[in-house]
Amino acid sequence: MVDFVTCDLCDEHKNTTDATFRVLPPLFKDFGKRLKFAGPVTTVKCFEDNSLVKAAVDSPGQGRVLVVDGGGSLRRALLGGNLGKAAARNGWAGVVIDGCVRDVAELAECDVGIRALASMPLPTEKRNEGQKDVDVQIQGVWVRPGDWLYADEDGIVVMADAIAKKA
Repeated sequence: MVDFVTCDLCDEHKNTTDATFRVLPPLFKDFGKRLKFAGPVTTVKCFEDNSLVKAAVDSPGQGRVLVVDGGGSLRRALLGGNLGKAAARNGWAGVVIDGCVRDVAELAECDVGIRALASMPLPTEKRNEGQKDVDVQIQGVWVRPGDWLYADEDGIVVMADAIAKKA
């Protein structure tokens, strides 16, 4: 992973007027062991049903970041300890959820970045509903499959392309 600081990325792109650089609102809390993570984006859109989240983290992550549009629901958790462990085991760099997680103590031990709005102990229903690899809107910010997401202690930014490695 190339080294980055989200504040520096914001300084470099503060005058960007097209949609190639976006910043997620400061609503997301850290739940995973990794506080800093980055990678190309894969998306899931689901509402109070984590069937597609489970399918994603059970597959090879290859350093990607799973961005989950859970509709901002605070009523059900879309990721828990077992799925957090699967994400770490399968090589995901991170998971960003516009919704809730559960098993917070277990997630803190998972070597993967995990951001979500809050914790909620109630699990989802399994209805096998949702969409994958679609453009999603996370707290009003568009995130597309193939974008690059960078998260650190200061926040989360999304870019159309990967940042260049410095020579």
